[in-house]
Amino acid sequence: MEITEILSVLFRWLHIAAGILWIGLLYFFNFVNAPFAGTMDGDTKKKVVPELMPRALYWFRWAAAYTWVTGVLLLLLVFYHGGLMFDEGVSWGWGSFLMLAVVFVVGFVLYDILAKSAPGKNLKAFAVVGFILIAVAVYCMINVGLFSYRAYVIHTGAMFGTIMAANVWMRIWPSQKKIITAVKQGAAPDQAIVALAGTRSKHNTFLSVPLVWTMIDMHTTTLAVADPLIDTLVFMAVVLLGWLTVMFVYKKAGKIKGF
Repeated sequence: MEITEILSVLFRWLHIAAGILWIGLLYFFNFVNAPFAGTMDGDTKKKVVPELMPRALYWFRWAAAYTWVTGVLLLLLVFYHGGLMFDEGVSWGWGSFLMLAVVFVVGFVLYDILAKSAPGKNLKAFAVVGFILIAVAVYCMINVGLFSYRAYVIHTGAMFGTIMAANVWMRIWPSQKKIITAVKQGAAPDQAIVALAGTRSKHNTFLSVPLVWTMIDMHTTTLAVADPLIDTLVFMAVVLLGWLTVMFVYKKAGKIKGF
């Protein structure tokens, strides 16, 4: 057995374990803690928030980091070193490197700009714009990057994961530190900061379900028909289904009450 195969197994194990912790806490924050927090009075928040949130956010942010790092290591081993990036007869070119830049840099930068813009303040409008941009990115991975089916699926997931991890470390965690400090001091947190943390966490929640689909891309190849347009439409149908599922769970979470 080659060392790369051993590393691949270990990285997959760590990737899945860290991902379970990260996404599990993400769902706890959005589907359990957020509805519960609305029931607490000021004194209760002053006691609970400074004790609960730093503990939960510690595991949350580091799980995000380990998930992202092990995911990149898996891409290096399985796709870049393992030769799964392209179909037979295709190799690296300027288009493929351009799409890697989109996946790991441009995607978050563009997302962040849009999230701060006027459409970004409206979840439905932002979803429409985001949906179109995701479709464009997928189509370009196929036609410009010349990625194979498995490669463009997993790299779309990598783009989602990069956006989510960057949100955790660059937007959610810095905002939560300010919120926790204010609550601990008995002051009202800046509502703009509260809205920022909540919105980015909600965005991550919507991205998480399609992301899981991309992680099982090896088992979805029966949906590939080798037509760039149809493959893009099928993948976008998966994204839409994932978003509708998250919407359903949000509505359900708001109706669940304590004893």
